[in-house]
Amino acid sequence: MTRTGKSGGRHSLAPRTRLGRNARRAIAIFVTLVLMSAIVTLSIVFGYNLVPRPSKKPPTSAPVSPASPATVAAPPQSAPDDLTAGFNQLKSRLNAKVGVVVGAVGGGQPPKVFGDWTEGPAWSTSKVPLVIAAYRQQNPRQVTDTMRAAITESDNAASERLWAQLGEPAVAGPKVQQILQDTGDPTVVEHRKVRPEFTAFGQTIWSLSNQVHFLASAYCNSENEPIFALMGQVVPNQSWGIGAIPGTEFKGGWGPLQSGKYLVRQMGILTTPTGKIAVAIAAEPASGQFNDGTKDLGEVTTWLTDHFAALPAGKCGG
Repeated sequence: MTRTGKSGGRHSLAPRTRLGRNARRAIAIFVTLVLMSAIVTLSIVFGYNLVPRPSKKPPTSAPVSPASPATVAAPPQSAPDDLTAGFNQLKSRLNAKVGVVVGAVGGGQPPKVFGDWTEGPAWSTSKVPLVIAAYRQQNPRQVTDTMRAAITESDNAASERLWAQLGEPAVAGPKVQQILQDTGDPTVVEHRKVRPEFTAFGQTIWSLSNQVHFLASAYCNSENEPIFALMGQVVPNQSWGIGAIPGTEFKGGWGPLQSGKYLVRQMGILTTPTGKIAVAIAAEPASGQFNDGTKDLGEVTTWLTDHFAALPAGKCGG
C-alpha cells in the first residue's frame, strides 16, 4: 500500500508539475509581448510629439535685423496719365515744337496743357474776334460776304476791309480787344503794323491758353452764333488738322516768323459724345515748311480724337 501509494503519488503529481511550468511560461511570454507592444506604442506616440517641427514664426530669441538703407524700397512713383503719356509719345515722333490746350466749353474745369509751344503771333486766328466785332457794329446785324470770306477763306483783303470799318487802327484795335475782354481774355490786340507786309491784328501775341478761354466763353454767347456757324464752313483746302474732324467749328492761322520759318496754328470747337471741347493747337516744324506744319497738326488731331473720352468737355450753361 505504501509502495503503491508512493508510486501512485509520484505518477499523479508529475503531470501537474509539468503543466504548471508550461502555464507560467506562456503567461510570461504573453506578459512580455504585451509589455513590448506597449513600449512600442508609447515610443511612437511620444516619439512623434518629441520630434521638433518647423515653426511658422521666427523664434523670438532671433530678432530680425532691420534692412540697411541700401535695401529699403523706394516709394512708388506716380505714373503719368494716359493723356500725358500719349502726348509724349506723339511729341517724340514729331520734328517740331508743338503745343496743345484743351478746355471744356462753358468752363467749370481747368484746361489741360501739353507741349512746349505756348504763345506767338495769332495770324488769321485773330480774324474770329475781328469778325465778331464787325458783326456787332452792324445795325441791323447780318453776316456779309466780306465776313464770310474772312472766316471761310481766310481772305486777308476782306479782313482789312472789316478792320477799316471799325475805324482808325488805334480805334479798331480796342474794339476787337473788347470782344476778348468780354470773355475774360486779357490779350492785348495789336493795332500797329509791326511787320508792314502783314496785318496789324495778325501780329497780336495770342497764347493757346487765352484762345481756349476765349472760345469756351464766346461759344456760349448767342450773339456770336452766326460767326461760329461760319467757322463750320471753312473751305476744303484749309480743312487740315482739326478741320478734318466732322462738325468742327474752327479757324486756322499761319505765317512766317522773323526767322522765315512757318508757324501753323488752329483753334476751334470740337463735338464729342460727352460734350463740346474748346481747343487751340500750334506747331513750329523744324523744317520751317508750311506743309510740314499742317501734317504735324494732323498728327495732333489724331491724338485728340483717340483721347476724346479723357478730354475736358462741357456744354453751355452747364
